[in-house]
Amino acid sequence: MMKHNPQVALLLLVAVLTLGAARGLGAPSSPTGELVIAWHVTIPPAWLDPAEAPPQVGTFDLYYALHDALVRPLPGEKLGHSLAESWRESLDGLVYEFKLRDGLRFHNGDPCTAEDVKFSFECYRGVGAKPLRAHVQTVEVVDAFRVRFHLKAPWPDFLTFYGTTASAAGFVLPKRYLEQVGEEGFKHHPIGLGPYKFVRYTPGVEVVLEVYEGHWRQVPSVKRVIMKGVPEGSTRLAMLKRQEADIAFVLDGPIAEEVKRDPNLRLVDVRLPSVFWIEFPAQWEPTLIWADKRMRLAVNYALDRQAISEAACLGYCPPAGVIIPRLMDYALQVEPPAYDPQKARQLLAEAGYPKGFDAGEFVPAPPYFVIAEAVVNNLHAVGIRVKLRTMERASFLTAWREKTLRGLFLTSAGAAGNAATRVETFIYSKGDYAYGGYPDIDALFQQQAVERAPATREGLLHRIQQLTVDRVMFAPVMDNRVFQGVGPRIAEHTLHAIPSHSFFSFEAIRLKGP
Repeated sequence: MMKHNPQVALLLLVAVLTLGAARGLGAPSSPTGELVIAWHVTIPPAWLDPAEAPPQVGTFDLYYALHDALVRPLPGEKLGHSLAESWRESLDGLVYEFKLRDGLRFHNGDPCTAEDVKFSFECYRGVGAKPLRAHVQTVEVVDAFRVRFHLKAPWPDFLTFYGTTASAAGFVLPKRYLEQVGEEGFKHHPIGLGPYKFVRYTPGVEVVLEVYEGHWRQVPSVKRVIMKGVPEGSTRLAMLKRQEADIAFVLDGPIAEEVKRDPNLRLVDVRLPSVFWIEFPAQWEPTLIWADKRMRLAVNYALDRQAISEAACLGYCPPAGVIIPRLMDYALQVEPPAYDPQKARQLLAEAGYPKGFDAGEFVPAPPYFVIAEAVVNNLHAVGIRVKLRTMERASFLTAWREKTLRGLFLTSAGAAGNAATRVETFIYSKGDYAYGGYPDIDALFQQQAVERAPATREGLLHRIQQLTVDRVMFAPVMDNRVFQGVGPRIAEHTLHAIPSHSFFSFEAIRLKGP
């Protein structure tokens, strides 16, 4: 017996109205023009396949151009109907059923069916795959247009993991085509259900996409999209000024300030569910220096978080006390340790280092080097001497996941979800990116994972976050506010259209006329 979810009717109504309004606007019969996006990272081949998605929200700009999902963030909605025209949950919370829209076709003309949904879920191996496998018992193809997910036990986070950017598991890929070309062949020429189809990929340079005029929701008005990998912020700025790029992602510090001053450009700040924090991977090794809680606390007191925010994001980024973004459900609102360099030096002396010490390498996640330089200055000021070492972004993410980073490192994550999805990945001892953990935190995590009463669940998740503070597991720095530069050819950018995300609705973007 299925129950009527009180939010479903509203979501479906909004989806229907949005679809009707979008089609009523009417995109041009022949899309024209070219949109150039300068990304802040190089684009690795793995990003063409959502099955390998890392925990970074930036990849979803490419995913939502090429692909689509049953449910997903949509303009004005954190979770809206996309390929699924409806969904429902059973009364006992053990079954989720989705009904596909009629007439969906992949870019190569193949019809999209429930078999593709089942196949895509079973092939997924990116972030979130472990909890999804642990909780989903079977995926049942009811008929060509209906699919049911059977859970082993009630799991209130199923839709959070499956339908938001907490993972990329919800993207529907073409089973027949993937079986023909294989995983590597798919990366060379991906086929999807998104508003744009693949044209070519030049490794380390760019991805070129062209409008898919058979898109079910709305055909975009822009014919071609070129996504360029441009890791250097100054180069992205120069491209924006010369109109070689229409949108430049992730601009920080002086570069963001320069965009703000230029009358021909617009600086758009986007609030993301993202936090910067410092990891102490060696805290789990009893014989090493970072196992001493006083040393980790000294790092926390050494950080002038407000000054770092001023240097890196024009003061827009609020100092953080935990690694769960304050925008997320169940986030604990806690103040960070006060900036107190004297207290930091005192703790170092108590730990046996009155003259400070050489702390080895400090590795920041690219491209957040302005933040990293400010952190290094803070640490050096109290006697924690680190050497800044930069890495290419894909290499950093691989090393983080494979747990080969040593010393200290600065990182962040921008995927959606709630406090539980972040705990699952970074705090729970079995998390994909956790270097260690505590049995009592693991027990609390497992308890909240099956708790369906929101108030009780919030209490459990708040307790977990408070324990990370009490034990100084991390050094949170600040919540992230992403700055995007928008060039003069853009008439409508829609960067604020989808709540808590930096990507935009490709179908709604508009270029100015010649």
